[in-house]
Amino acid sequence: METRELAYFVAVAEELHFGRAAARLGIAQPPLSRAIRQLERRLGVTLLERTSRSVALTAAGEVLLREGRAALDAVAAADRRTRRAGHPAAKLVLATKSGAAGDLLPALLSAYTATAPAAVTIEVLLCGIGEQERLLRDGRADVALLHLPFDDVTGLDVEELHTEGQVAVLPAGHRLAGHTHLLTADLAGEPFPTWPGSPASPAPGPGPGPLVRDSTQLYQLIALGMVVATLPSSCRSQLRPDLVAVPVLDAPTVTTVIAWPPHSRSPALATLIRCAMDLSTPAALTTPA
Repeated sequence: METRELAYFVAVAEELHFGRAAARLGIAQPPLSRAIRQLERRLGVTLLERTSRSVALTAAGEVLLREGRAALDAVAAADRRTRRAGHPAAKLVLATKSGAAGDLLPALLSAYTATAPAAVTIEVLLCGIGEQERLLRDGRADVALLHLPFDDVTGLDVEELHTEGQVAVLPAGHRLAGHTHLLTADLAGEPFPTWPGSPASPAPGPGPGPLVRDSTQLYQLIALGMVVATLPSSCRSQLRPDLVAVPVLDAPTVTTVIAWPPHSRSPALATLIRCAMDLSTPAALTTPA
């Protein structure tokens, strides 16, 4: 398969409409339809079920959509990383969720500078909720701070840095704000946000809440009483005065990891990872009280 064919198929599979896919690709619809039929003949499977009114993915089409996206991402990542490696001003791009990592990020940057004073520049790419994994996979970042179990680290190399519990972040006047601790059952019926890429709010919320893309937006919605959220306990250091954090004893723990592509052979990246691992000792990383 050619990358052009994959791009054509992914566009149709995501739009489920040949006309919209053709417009998105900037080509006419007839050659797009011919390309998809040619791809199906070569693979010997039907990828799309077509009627006069609709287009639907077959089981084979769902597989190719998933694999095709990954392949196109890999090609784009190779392009970006190659261009950056050949740039005279070498740098490492580290992606992290805005407002996450607490004291870890400044400590890591400081340790890296002290360990390798002549090392390449580290550019910190602050992103929205759930974006750092995609930035790492598509080559816009060389390394990322991710959070398990929320981020998918399949196919990446990772080192665990820090594990912590979760807290319920509530408006200061909330009925549960004065409790010393909670269970997830105590939050039943509370409105939870919808995260990017998630079709509905996580349990125990009653249903889809407002879509939240960054921590600033999230904290504003909580302060207005529109949502509550369970977050890693280290978020306490960044909370506004009108918000409170109450430990949720039975919530899953959150593990912060440093992740990078398995094929990377960058000495600068290796040094950064060693610095992160040195910081992962209990004495070096503490959760704010």
